Amino acid sequence: MTTAPVMPAPVHFSAGSGHYALTDTTVIHATGSAQPVAEYLAELLRPATGFPLHIATAETPGSPAIELTIGDTAQPNPGYLLSITATRIELRADDAAQLFAGVQSLRQLLPHAIEHATVQDVDWHVPCVEISDYPRFSYRGAMLDVARHFFTVATVKRYLDRMALLKLNVLHLHLTDDQGWRIHIDSWPNLTALGATTAVGGGAGGFYTKADYTEIVEHAASRYITVVPEIDVPGHTNAALAAYPELNCDGSAPAPYTGIEVGFSSLCISKELTYQFLDDVFREISELTPGQYLHLGGDESLATSDEDYLEFIRRATAIAASHGKTLIGWHEMGRSRDLPAGTVGQYWSYVTPRDDADKRVASFIEQGGRMIMSPADAIYLDMKYATDEELGLEWADGPTTLDAAYNWDPAAIVNGVTDEHILGIEAPLWTETIDNVRDLEYMVFPRIIAAAEIAWSPRSAHDWADFTRRLADWSPRLHAAEITYNRVDEVSWPEVSQPGMSSTP
Repeated sequence: MTTAPVMPAPVHFSAGSGHYALTDTTVIHATGSAQPVAEYLAELLRPATGFPLHIATAETPGSPAIELTIGDTAQPNPGYLLSITATRIELRADDAAQLFAGVQSLRQLLPHAIEHATVQDVDWHVPCVEISDYPRFSYRGAMLDVARHFFTVATVKRYLDRMALLKLNVLHLHLTDDQGWRIHIDSWPNLTALGATTAVGGGAGGFYTKADYTEIVEHAASRYITVVPEIDVPGHTNAALAAYPELNCDGSAPAPYTGIEVGFSSLCISKELTYQFLDDVFREISELTPGQYLHLGGDESLATSDEDYLEFIRRATAIAASHGKTLIGWHEMGRSRDLPAGTVGQYWSYVTPRDDADKRVASFIEQGGRMIMSPADAIYLDMKYATDEELGLEWADGPTTLDAAYNWDPAAIVNGVTDEHILGIEAPLWTETIDNVRDLEYMVFPRIIAAAEIAWSPRSAHDWADFTRRLADWSPRLHAAEITYNRVDEVSWPEVSQPGMSSTP
């Protein structure tokens, strides 16, 4: 073994000789805050192994054990240490979230068959290795647009499980747009009664009840993933404007929208009712969201004058911040010099900035914020892989290959913006052309694996040839987990058939 068979690549990996054999007598030992991670590990391993994998809170002398502990790892950033010998597996981490990340590395060192949901006839051998590891960025995200096309709670939970495998820890849910409003708000019930009934192409739409949303948040938390809800304002609001005529300046509701154009809608900036509406929505969504972030959108507000936009952002961000959240906005929001301290910007321009995007980034940083980097021509997962692909769009300078998704550096985009200014990276999936889980995963994999490596691994560990070799070796794992993926020409994939799965989970 000359390279770590782990995604994303760890900071340090050293292969030993021999292996640890997982058997029906193996015990998982954990105490305190390590116990929930131990339970997760046992639930992960039991289906394919058939082993009981009891959780022990006290050491059993002489028993083969997987030892999970939380304590200081003495690394530059919070991380984990994984040591596998012929007689023992020891995983130590600075906190429960990093312990969970270390479990994903252990999972990936097991035979690919561990991903099956039924008992497999396999020798469950784990190679002897030493890994010391920690993430480059604390925010490692993926975004799912459920507004253009709606996705069920089951599909979102499935996506969260895929994210966990890759050590991603933030799910940004784009909940509102011109085509649909997807979260119930008690004080404005028509947002879902009327505004959730449409989707791109005239689909049936849908929305999350508060119980649905809470189920998603709780499942995410069990995977140490934070949910960031986005209420996109003042543009991208046709669904809200159609549901409530009084939110329009002329009091007349527009028709529901099922196309894919942007920039034509806007809340009425001059009406006080607009700000009561925002206060109610931000309050209710904040009450449902234990995470620290609330995303306000702010992008592509082409129907709003510059003067109105700046006034709106001043008032809307103050209202949102009053509900105790750290705010995130797309980089256009950096036009404002009145952002609450610490507001985070999300950059969606290109690897080479355009249209003053670099100036907007500087504005966030000057006002005490940091950046999430999501350059559209590298990490937008809805871009076509190739021109002849049926799914996806091409507006971000054409198709986005796996090579383009992997070979960029977040700290080399905007002059003067280094790792210390970057909160993390996020890979968005917009869903204009995607309406089922099979297509979703096809567009996401394998490019999201590249995104995860950029977010986690040190820049010095990035190696295109090594990455594609590891990715090829991952193919049986993807199949065992029934993950649909694009077998891009850039990778020498082994000869295996795509997993058979329906379009819904």
